[in-house]
Amino acid sequence: MSRFLFATWEGGGHVQPMLRVARELIAQGHAALVLSDACNAADAAAVGVPFQAWRSAPSRVDRSPATDPLKDWLATNPLEVIQRIVGGVMCGPACAYARDVAEAVRAFGADVVIAQELLFGAMVGAEAAGARLAVFATNVWSLPTLPKSPPFGAGLPPPRTGFDFGFYADVTRATAQAFQCGLPQLNQARAAMGLAPLGDLFDQLRAAGRILLATSRAFDFDQTLPAPYQYVGPYLEDPVWAEDWTPPPGDPARPLVLVSFSTMYQAQEPVLRRVIEALGATEVRGVVTLGPVLSPADFPAPVNVTVTAHAPHSRILPLASAVVTHAGHASTLRPLLAGAPLVCIPLGRDQADNAARVTGPGAGLRLPADASSEEIRTATLTVLTDPSYRANARTLGARIAADVAARSAERELVAFAAGDGPE
Repeated sequence: MSRFLFATWEGGGHVQPMLRVARELIAQGHAALVLSDACNAADAAAVGVPFQAWRSAPSRVDRSPATDPLKDWLATNPLEVIQRIVGGVMCGPACAYARDVAEAVRAFGADVVIAQELLFGAMVGAEAAGARLAVFATNVWSLPTLPKSPPFGAGLPPPRTGFDFGFYADVTRATAQAFQCGLPQLNQARAAMGLAPLGDLFDQLRAAGRILLATSRAFDFDQTLPAPYQYVGPYLEDPVWAEDWTPPPGDPARPLVLVSFSTMYQAQEPVLRRVIEALGATEVRGVVTLGPVLSPADFPAPVNVTVTAHAPHSRILPLASAVVTHAGHASTLRPLLAGAPLVCIPLGRDQADNAARVTGPGAGLRLPADASSEEIRTATLTVLTDPSYRANARTLGARIAADVAARSAERELVAFAAGDGPE
């Protein structure tokens, strides 16, 4: 039996996959403990995973916009987004995260610490405590450490020409430099934990013997990653707070369109209202799921559109003819697995990159965040009426399904704990 300590934070879609991996390890006879924000305690309890809230580090008590440490929807440019990530999660609270992780390693007796990819302080704590470190990402890789990959956030296709490779490498270097504003705070945390300073922020990742990407290689442009990066397949399921659902009223011959714009706050109210208006002017049945942050009372809808907070997508997607979404990781892969084409309206974060992985193989369309209701209506009708979009979504979805069936995070972590591979 090995002992696994998971370190994450309430940042959206990465919490449920980490809980699922912890649950599977427990089912295999191992021990697991999840460190995260207090608001994730109920999620962990629902799947039977032992939980401990952060003590020194920031710990959100709810998922409201007021408690979000990034508030990246207020950023006016990409540099400010990086500064908010560095100051709010990666490096600003690094000393507190390191202290909590190191204490938990000693109290729990952890063999391996699995840190979400932005928690550099948790990585410091694992290193200081002498535990093996794995990094876990539940999306396409977000940090500028893979110069041959498309730069994160821009929604670019894979490089094909010599110019592409050179340009992408230049953008990656410039982006990595922008993150260095957090190096002094990270080194302060390292000094407090008795570790030597680093010359580059991303040298902290060298402490990790595994960097696991819980996404589909087929979805991620079929890239080949250098060690210690590796794909372990996507971990996708309904959140524990999803409630029962019945299909909306209306003519069942009308196509059903699912609308999903994140379980986190991203100032998505205006685009949601335009989507609702677009569907109201279309011969469809619309189902808009809001998640725990927004209230259905704030989104009046026409008779053919149902607005709900907590409907399970596993029940809706088999009936859906199309999905309109911000293109978060799970909100993109789950429709593809169901063979449903998408209209992607990215609002930030990894969403433009996910949208590029949809539009590249022709499984959907992308619109700007300020698209009008008429543009949204036209795009929705296009993916509904042009059969190539559904055919391409099914083809890509079948390849993603193969990666789901071959998920390997638990196997990799057990092997790592047993000493297979670098520390």
